[in-house]
Amino acid sequence: MKRVEAIIRPFKLEAVKESLAAIGIQGLTVTEVKGFGRQKGHRELYRAAEYVIEFLPKVRLEVVILDGKLDAVVEAISRAASTGQIGDGKIFVSPVEEAIRIRTGEFGDVAID
Repeated sequence: MKRVEAIIRPFKLEAVKESLAAIGIQGLTVTEVKGFGRQKGHRELYRAAEYVIEFLPKVRLEVVILDGKLDAVVEAISRAASTGQIGDGKIFVSPVEEAIRIRTGEFGDVAID
């Protein structure tokens, strides 16, 4: 099993969700986060005063999948989240040792499929 974590632009959330649903991904966790990378924030003018916005709003998606679905999930997120501009985000993949469905007590692949 793998955990795929993606940091994306907030307005791309719906497109990514639909793209994942199209390949059969049923569960998804979404968290609103703030951060910066190469984009390094931006400047805004408000009432003739300039402000530096260092931490930009982003959305973090997390999904735990079976190993065989990894390439399809990464491709779906990459395609749906891309604008071609700096600040599109990142995808991180990490191994998951165990999954347990609390309601039924099922373990392993059965718990996430």
